[in-house]
Amino acid sequence: MTLATPVSHAVSRSVVEATELPRIIRIRPNFHVAAFGLMKLLPARFMLDRAEERGDVGPGTTVLETSSGTFGLGLAMVCRLRGYPLTIVGDPAIDAPLKRRLEHLGARVEICPKPSPVGGFQRARLDRLEELRAEYPNHWVPGQYSNPDNPASYALVAEQLAETIGVPDCLVGAVGSGGSTSGTSSFLRMLAPELNLIGVDTQRSAIFGQPDGPRVLRGLGNSLVPPNVAHESYDQVHWIGAAEAFAATRELYARHCLFMGPTSGASFKVADWWSRRNPDATVVALLPDEGYRYQDTVYSDEWLQAQGLAHPGAAEPYEVVAPTEPGGSWTWLNWGRRGLSPAAAA
Repeated sequence: MTLATPVSHAVSRSVVEATELPRIIRIRPNFHVAAFGLMKLLPARFMLDRAEERGDVGPGTTVLETSSGTFGLGLAMVCRLRGYPLTIVGDPAIDAPLKRRLEHLGARVEICPKPSPVGGFQRARLDRLEELRAEYPNHWVPGQYSNPDNPASYALVAEQLAETIGVPDCLVGAVGSGGSTSGTSSFLRMLAPELNLIGVDTQRSAIFGQPDGPRVLRGLGNSLVPPNVAHESYDQVHWIGAAEAFAATRELYARHCLFMGPTSGASFKVADWWSRRNPDATVVALLPDEGYRYQDTVYSDEWLQAQGLAHPGAAEPYEVVAPTEPGGSWTWLNWGRRGLSPAAAA
């Protein structure tokens, strides 16, 4: 058989290399998504590469990290392929299927059963991590929340976007550790300083100045403020509720066949809103992970009904002038590239 156009197929050296970058997909002429299979593979691999180069990691090193989500899974994959023992300190957000996946990759998983009075589960996990550091003299902690190699890893995503669709006018992404949004935008702004950056948080998250509290929507938000969140980078911040994010996640699959998780749904909903208000501008939404972990929750009608979340939520966000101003389940603030304290006091 003769092909009309030659096709080049590259062989990847590992599943990490094959899947760490997203697929760039056009939703509408002015709206694209960067859909990751597992976004945290990229920073996990990049951070470990840099640690090996510095000599921080070598034979006999135990890797210790706190995570209750996809960074732990990405790190477990990289450590398994390179032969490093790994202990993950998590909380009850690590459900049984995720715990099994981590353990099948050779990771030891510790669950902190109770939150700390200040800082919640995040503080409890960090306190236990400090205890483990004393138990393992030869250890390395990636520190996804404070390690500058986390945002630095997203230079590859910025390069991919610039080469495939050009520099967009707006980048939208969920904020947890701050790595993906702060990192990708910082490199894109080397080409286009006027790039708009929209951070997607959730209600009762401390990252952008709200008081910490219980959160149904996980995978974004935080009980503490991660040092990797460059607050001065964001033009807008949206706090989106669980109902809105879950409905958008289902819509993303039903309409576009993109089977993603709820942080992706939250990012998609905000980006869709912005693109419709700015039809002459291009927007890219970062979609962090696929939906297999959520088949019994977000993709289950029975679970949504039991949680009282089987409704689409707000169709439009309510604009507020301060993070703590009440305004419903989906609010947004013209952040204006300010630091945390000035914006919170506005």
